[in-house]
Amino acid sequence: MLRTLRQIFIVVCVLLTIATGGFLFWLSGRYTIPIMMYHSVDYTDTIKSNTVSPDNFERHMSYLKLRGFKVISFGELVRMISSGEPLPKKNVVITFDDGYVDNYTHAFTILKKYGFPASIFVSSDLMGQDGYLNWDQMREMITAGMTIGSHTRRHAYLPDLSREEQREEILGSKKELEEHLGLRIDYFAYPGGGFSEPIKQIIKEAGYKGAAA
Repeated sequence: MLRTLRQIFIVVCVLLTIATGGFLFWLSGRYTIPIMMYHSVDYTDTIKSNTVSPDNFERHMSYLKLRGFKVISFGELVRMISSGEPLPKKNVVITFDDGYVDNYTHAFTILKKYGFPASIFVSSDLMGQDGYLNWDQMREMITAGMTIGSHTRRHAYLPDLSREEQREEILGSKKELEEHLGLRIDYFAYPGGGFSEPIKQIIKEAGYKGAAA
């Protein structure tokens, strides 16, 4: 009975969260640092599953600040996990997938206002194209404390590719980003969350320190 009531409570909380445009942290006995993953931060005429308005994004950031959450970088989370140290409560990570230009025009301004770091995982072949970040914008964001990571070359769903194509997407993106930005690219995000043990092995061989799904 208690388990059933708990399940009902969680479902109700999630539904209320969705209905109010907010978000929910469910804290278990063993804390797991949440990763708040975004795609596009922009104004739209219709509801899009991967887009949050700048106004709502600022509400999220304001909530974190007012509630005393500490925003840490993705790299700091990887370091904590690698070292085996206890994960502190009320820490969160903010990431963005795909590298849309509104990450710079809208989200970056808000992140700077609250002093929060974030990681932006970009597909290298798409950068500079219409609707996506350009290299100068990424360099400015890095200077302000943001992290740029790889999201393959062409936003490819890796499990659908051959082994050689997987290697080209994973290693090629890292090489291109490092050449353009002049720094090491240590982190990776799997497009669509798709990965396997062989794909993870390529990630390790490429020299990434951590990957997000």
